[in-house]
Amino acid sequence: MIIANVVNCLFPFFPRMCLYLVLSVFLSITQAVDRSNFKTCDQSAFCSRQRALKPGQSSYRALLETLELSDSHLTVQLLNNNNKVLLLLELYRLQGNMTRVKINELKPIKPRYEVPDVLITDPPTELMSVVAQDEHRVVLSLGGEDWRLILSAQPFRLDIMEGPQVLLSLNSRGLLAFEQLRIRKDTISHKISSTVGSMWDKIKSVFSSKSQTDTEEAGEKEDTEKHDKEKVSEGEEEEAEEEVDQPGMWEETFKTHTDTKPNGPSSISLDFSLPGVEHVYGIPEHADGLRLKNTDGGDPYRLYNLDVFQYELFNPMALYGAVPVLLSHNTHRTMGLFWLNAAETWVDVSSGQGSSEVPQTDVRWISESGIIDVFIMLGPRPNDVFTQYASLTGTQAFPPLSSLAYHQCRWNYNDQEDVSAVDQGFDEHDIPYDFIWLDIEHTDGKRYFTWDNNKFPQPKDMLQGLLDKRRKMVTIVDPHIKVDSSYKIHTEIRSRGYYIKNKDGGDYEGWCWPGNAGYPDFTNPEMRKWWASMFAYDQYEGSMGNLYTWNDMNEPSVFNGPEVTMHKDALHGPWEHRDIHNLYGFYVQMATAEGQIQRSGGLERPFVLTRAFFAGSQRYGAVWTGDNAAEWGHLKMSIPMCLSLGLVGISFCGADVGGFFKTPSAELLVRWYQAGAYQPFFRAHAHLDTPRREPWLFGPDNTALIREAVRQRYTLLPYWYLQFYHSQRTGQPVMRPLWVEYPEDIATFSIDDEFLIGRDLLVHPVTDEGSSGVTAYLPGNGEVWYDVHTFQRHDGAQNLSIPVTMSSIPVFQRGGSIICRKNRVRRSSSCMENDPYTLYVALDSQGNAEGELYIDDGHTFKHETDKQFIHRRLSFTGNSLSSSDLSPDSQFPTASWVEQVNILGAQKPDAVTLTTTDGGESSVGFEFDPDTAVLTLRKPGVNAGVNWTLHLR
Repeated sequence: MIIANVVNCLFPFFPRMCLYLVLSVFLSITQAVDRSNFKTCDQSAFCSRQRALKPGQSSYRALLETLELSDSHLTVQLLNNNNKVLLLLELYRLQGNMTRVKINELKPIKPRYEVPDVLITDPPTELMSVVAQDEHRVVLSLGGEDWRLILSAQPFRLDIMEGPQVLLSLNSRGLLAFEQLRIRKDTISHKISSTVGSMWDKIKSVFSSKSQTDTEEAGEKEDTEKHDKEKVSEGEEEEAEEEVDQPGMWEETFKTHTDTKPNGPSSISLDFSLPGVEHVYGIPEHADGLRLKNTDGGDPYRLYNLDVFQYELFNPMALYGAVPVLLSHNTHRTMGLFWLNAAETWVDVSSGQGSSEVPQTDVRWISESGIIDVFIMLGPRPNDVFTQYASLTGTQAFPPLSSLAYHQCRWNYNDQEDVSAVDQGFDEHDIPYDFIWLDIEHTDGKRYFTWDNNKFPQPKDMLQGLLDKRRKMVTIVDPHIKVDSSYKIHTEIRSRGYYIKNKDGGDYEGWCWPGNAGYPDFTNPEMRKWWASMFAYDQYEGSMGNLYTWNDMNEPSVFNGPEVTMHKDALHGPWEHRDIHNLYGFYVQMATAEGQIQRSGGLERPFVLTRAFFAGSQRYGAVWTGDNAAEWGHLKMSIPMCLSLGLVGISFCGADVGGFFKTPSAELLVRWYQAGAYQPFFRAHAHLDTPRREPWLFGPDNTALIREAVRQRYTLLPYWYLQFYHSQRTGQPVMRPLWVEYPEDIATFSIDDEFLIGRDLLVHPVTDEGSSGVTAYLPGNGEVWYDVHTFQRHDGAQNLSIPVTMSSIPVFQRGGSIICRKNRVRRSSSCMENDPYTLYVALDSQGNAEGELYIDDGHTFKHETDKQFIHRRLSFTGNSLSSSDLSPDSQFPTASWVEQVNILGAQKPDAVTLTTTDGGESSVGFEFDPDTAVLTLRKPGVNAGVNWTLHLR
C-alpha cells in the first residue's frame, strides 16, 4: 500500500529511473533501519581522523606571557608545538557557579561559526583573580576560598578544584585538536622537480602563513613568525611540521554523494576527565538506556539530526534531535557539560579507574566545524545544574493545559467525515480526548498551509464542530516546500530569496513528500518572520484559534540526500550547512511558535510539536521520540529516552503510544496506554500502512482498560500543570530519574524502568509481555510511599514486589505530599475547567504533608502579563490542613472548589471543623477506613482560591 501511495504521489514529478531510488528508500520503512544509510565513525573522515589521536602529552602549550585578565574574562594564547598555529583561549567565570571555556583560531582565514540564538542572554560574568602564578601555571580564584582553576602551561591543561579535590580536568589526556581553516595547495605543486626544492620550501612557507593569517601584510607576518619562534620552550627555534593531507580533508564521498570542503578540514576535539565519577547521562537523542555506556571498542555517541526509519534500540546512532549536554553524578556532586556546537558531533565515553584507583569517567567531544565553546556547570546538586543550564538556554515553555491531555493521531484520518466519526467514537465510548491530528494527506498535494478540497472542503466547519465540544486539532506543517509556480508559499519564498542555496548559488532542492522541494533558510531572521506571518488567519485559510501545529521532517529530511538529509556544502548565507545542521529544526519550531503567538495578537500560548531539536528547543514546545515500532522493547525504551530529554531541559516529551510502525497486540497497546498516561506528552499515533487502532477497536475489555488509563491522566491534570508551571520557572524536569531527588542513594543511579513525576509520584509501568508482577524500588530511607490505587503504605529504601494484572498501573505517592486531582472526568480538559478538586494528603512518618495548587485560565499569557493566576500552599501539620496564598499580588477568579479531602496514613478524629478568613466555622462530615487508614472529609465546599483551615480534633 505504501509503495503505491508513494508512486502515485511522486510519479508526475520524477523521471522513471529516479523513482527506483525513492522506492528503495521507502522499502526500508517496512523493515528495520538500514544502517548502511548512515555513517559510522570510521566512515566519517573527521571522526576517524580525530579518533586516531590517542591519549598522550598534548601538543598544545599555553603562552603565559600573553595572558590578559579583564573584569569579564581571561585570555591566553595556545601554541600548537607541531604546526606553530596559535589559538586563543578565553575563560569566563559565570554567575551561578559556572565556567565558560572558548577556544578559536587566533587569526582564521575567515570567521568560524559561533552558535547564535540558543543562549537566552549573554551570560553575566563574575570577577576572577590570580592567586598564584609562575612560569609553569596560573592559579585563579573562582570565588570563595576553596574554588580554584589551575591553568597549566606545558602541556596545556585546565583543572577545576574544590579544596584539594579535582572536580574536572580539561585536556588532561592531551586530546585537544583544532584543525585550522586553510587554502588548498595548488595541485601542480606535486609535479615540481626536486631540483627546485628550496623554491618549493619558500612557496610552502607562503601558503602556510596564509592559512594562519587573513591577508595580513608582510611586516605583520614576519612579526608573527618571530613571535612564534620566541615562544618555543627554552628558546629553541623549532620548525613547523609539514601537514600531510589525509583522505576526506578536502572532500569525501559517502555512497553516491560527495561533500566538498572549500577550506579543508575544520574539526575540533577536546577531552574532559571527571575523577570519582562512574555515572554520566544526557546527550540525547539516542535509543539507549539512561546511563551512558562506555564507547571503548565501538562507535561514539553521535549527535546529528537524522530522519531514521524504525530506529534500533541500544545503539549510539544519531536520531532526530541533538542536545550536546552531558551530566555527571556521584554521591557528592552533580555537574554538567554543555558543548555549544551545532555541527555533527561525536561523543566518546570511557569509564574506569583514574590515578590512585579512583573511579573516573573520561569524555571526549569531536565536532566537524565551529569553535570550542563549552559551559562547565558545577552544581553541586542536581537541581543546581538544572538551574544553571536553564539560565543559559531557557526553561520549558509553559504549555496550554489542554496540550497535557490526550491526543489522537494517525497517518492519516481520511477526510472530514472520518474526523467526525473518530470524534464521535470517543464520545460513544466515554473516552476523553483534547486533540485530533491530521498528517500530510490533509493537504492539497503536500502543499503545507493548504487543505485537500475534496477531502476537507470545509475546514472551518470541521474546526468549529470540535470547538463546540471544546476540543482542538493539530495539522502538520513541514519545512520542505513543493516546487510549484502556482503554489503561493513557494513563489513567495523564491521571490524573496529565502531558500537555502546549493554550493553553486542556486536554490537547493531535494526530494521529500511533495516530490521536488525547496528548503527555506530558517537561520535567516527575515525568513522566520515571514514564516510566522503565514499562520495568520487571513493567510492560512481555513485555520482557527483551535488549530495548532506539528513540525515533522525538520532534521531536515531529504530523501535523495546524503544520509537522508541535506548536503553539508549547501549554503545558509555565508555559512555552510555543516556548521548549522543541528540547529535547523530548532529554528523551524521557533518560527512556528512565534506564528501562533502573533496570530492571536500575543495573547495565546502556542502548542508546537517538533521532531528535530537542539539545546534551547524547550522554549518553543514539545518533542516526541520519532518513528518507533509496536514492540515491547520500544515501549521500554520510551522511558529512558524521555528521562534523558528531561535532564537537558526538554520536559515536554512523549513516544507514539502503540508504536508508529507495525501492529501492536491488544496487550501491548493497553500497556502502552498505561505507560503513556504517565509521560508528559500523551499521543497515540500510527503509520499509514497499519490497521486502524482507535481505542475501542480491541474489544470491550481492552476498551475499558484503555479508558481507565486515559481517565487517570485526566484526573491528574492539575498535578501535571503544576509541574510544568514549576519547570517553566526553574528548569527542573517534570519527568525525572529517581537519583535527581535521591542523589546519595546509589541504588537509584542506574534505574530507568521507573521514574518520578515531580517529587511526589513514582511510576513503574508494566513493560513486559505476559507480566504477572514487577519489582519497584521505593527510595528514601525513613520515607513512606502509598499505592495510589489501594492506599497501602510501604516503607522506602526497599525493592517492592508488586503482583500485576492487566488493569495494574503501579503508581505511588510520596508520604509528606499533597496532590490535587479532579475526579470528575469529562470529554475534554476544557470541560473540566470549573470542576471541583479532591485533595490527596499523604502523611509522612511524622504525620505532616505539604503541596501546592496552581490555577490560571489554561491558555493565555495573562498569568505573566496581568498576574492572573492562583498559587496556593497546602500544608498539613499539627492535625490541621490549611490553604494559604503563595502569590498575594496575583488574582484570578475560579469557580472550582474543594469537594473532598483524602488523608492517607491518618487516625480517626472525633470531629472536623472548617474555618475561613471571614471567621466562619462549620463542621465537616467524614469517614474513616481502619483497614487502609484513610480519612475522607466530605464536601468542605470551600472555594479553591481562598484561605481556609480544616481542624481535626
